[in-house]
Amino acid sequence: MDFKNSGVLYALAAMVVLFVIVQSFFFMYKAWKRGKEIGIPSATMKQTVLSSALFSIAPAISILATVLALASALGYVLPWIRLSVIGNLAYETVAAEAALEALGTSMANTNLSTMEFSTVAWAMTVGSCFPLILLPFLCKRVHKMMNKVLGGGESTDEKAGEKANSKQKLGDILGAAAFIGIMAAFIARSVMGVQKDGPSAGFMMLAVLLSAMIFTVSLDLLCKKKHLTKLEPFVLPIAMFGAMGIAVLLTQVLSPEVSQFVWRSIAENGQIVWSR
Repeated sequence: MDFKNSGVLYALAAMVVLFVIVQSFFFMYKAWKRGKEIGIPSATMKQTVLSSALFSIAPAISILATVLALASALGYVLPWIRLSVIGNLAYETVAAEAALEALGTSMANTNLSTMEFSTVAWAMTVGSCFPLILLPFLCKRVHKMMNKVLGGGESTDEKAGEKANSKQKLGDILGAAAFIGIMAAFIARSVMGVQKDGPSAGFMMLAVLLSAMIFTVSLDLLCKKKHLTKLEPFVLPIAMFGAMGIAVLLTQVLSPEVSQFVWRSIAENGQIVWSR
């Protein structure tokens, strides 16, 4: 029996998804009712609902791509449950990989035991709860620390506006730096092949990585050059699916010796050696 895609897990997923949908409609109803009370025209609210629905398409595609990326090791149901509530590709993948590495295996292992599977589920779930708990207590303090870094003393409206823009830029830089750092560490470890269980990298992995980078940079430049603001939210999912398509294409057109070429580094008597 494939416990990763069992009926019990599908039932749990259905309950979670149903709760999320019911909650969404509840708050939408309350917001619509409040909008009418304060005099917002129905046409304006309908346009807002339509815009929000269209805006959710891009994140939904990214979530689907993340589920597919995690499905080989974790099945479809657990990533589906996780990403229906909270989470993203960067966190879920890193959390799952870290938990499996602590157990002496990796995401390359498609035959996880029940203990390994449950450990990953706990790591992914408990880890994502901490921001919800800590942010109400720490967010204000973090903002104060950022204000101290930026300095103060300005009194004019112009300087206040410049300070606000500086705060926004600093927040963007810190967020981008943290995300790039996590991704760089994750990608470097995969490329170097330091995982304990099975081949961790090879020709296809590098081809997919480079394809995703080319798609992302090309689409980003296109959006900036042509001012395609509506395309910007779709850059990441398009790049992910484009890279997957390249992998499928290369698998079909290249010989198995090339497409299946892999390597890994393993510890032997304290030394790192390379093997195929």
